[in-house]
Amino acid sequence: MHLSRIFRSLSFMKDPIFLLKSHHIASHSKSFPKKCFGIWSSKKVTEWNKAVSDAEKLVGYPTSLMGLRCFLSDEISNVAIQMRKLVGSKHPLLQTARGLIYNDSHTLQTRGLIVLLVCKAAGQPSGSDQDIDNSQRALAEITEMIYTACLIHKGVVNMSDFDRVDEVLEGMSSGNKMATLTGDFLLANACTELARLENTQVVENISCAIGNSMEAEFTKIKNYKTDLTFDDWLDQTYLTSGSLLAHSCQSALLLVGHNESYQTAAFDLGKNLAITRQLYEDINRFTQPDTDDISPNILSTAPGVLYLGKRSLNYTQELLEDPNEQKKILKKIKDSGELQQCKDLCKQYGVKARQSLHVFEQSVPRDALFRIINATTVS
Repeated sequence: MHLSRIFRSLSFMKDPIFLLKSHHIASHSKSFPKKCFGIWSSKKVTEWNKAVSDAEKLVGYPTSLMGLRCFLSDEISNVAIQMRKLVGSKHPLLQTARGLIYNDSHTLQTRGLIVLLVCKAAGQPSGSDQDIDNSQRALAEITEMIYTACLIHKGVVNMSDFDRVDEVLEGMSSGNKMATLTGDFLLANACTELARLENTQVVENISCAIGNSMEAEFTKIKNYKTDLTFDDWLDQTYLTSGSLLAHSCQSALLLVGHNESYQTAAFDLGKNLAITRQLYEDINRFTQPDTDDISPNILSTAPGVLYLGKRSLNYTQELLEDPNEQKKILKKIKDSGELQQCKDLCKQYGVKARQSLHVFEQSVPRDALFRIINATTVS
């Protein structure tokens, strides 16, 4: 009953009027960092979707069903209803919610899937016939809840960026409250489920990942510093997404008593796969023919960081808000050698992710992980 209520309340996101309003708002509003929901070329979309679809069959159910018990609650149902009031505003929460529910490129809710594939590839050290332990499935759901909570929290906007006469200011405060409370609710549920696993080391690992995600919001890259290096980008990527995936894969094997070599391999797989995926996303922001993202955060991508680091350029935030200057910077990065360097790095980290899998015996789940890595690597 709750599920149908939620989807009825969010069905407005498919309505043509909502889409027209969203387009109108986006074309007349200040820039927000874009969520890369559709990041794949057509060939890669097919390869990625098939890899994810095949993997979901292996683990037993679609990743989109993870954490479903949490979304069936009255609290989330009420938030979904209240979100109707944000239509006509330019709050990023609408875009985030729409991407989570209707995104068909399988790029968002795949962390839990990867955790379960690692579990299945590693098997059970006790020799149990059960491929995936219930505690491991619970951890995969926890991973998805944490990532979703962090994604929603990132939709909180800075109210000082808006003039008091701004026609859409009225909805921004409500959107911020909903984003904060929804994210907090998911995090609270994730922490409750984490405690039920009754493993202090796993709690410590996942708590570290949550802390890293929060730390990622206060780094040099987030503050648009220009004295950046690729190591800064690597640190940012690890804090943002690598830590959660790495610690989750490691902890899933720790839960059932796998040895340290298996746990280390799982950690390295999660870390390197997250870096590979982020490199791929960053590269596609420059190589897609319809590239239009010329917001200041274009310089926080891997090609942007490498471009700035080699030239010691000084771009102030005021300068970056000039559309003409943004287009010039975008073209310079596209024409630079840094784009090819990032493609090479994407391949290198893809190789590292594949190497992590060699500790596991050859199996169908391991092959599924190889296909996911291949679909994430620049060809």
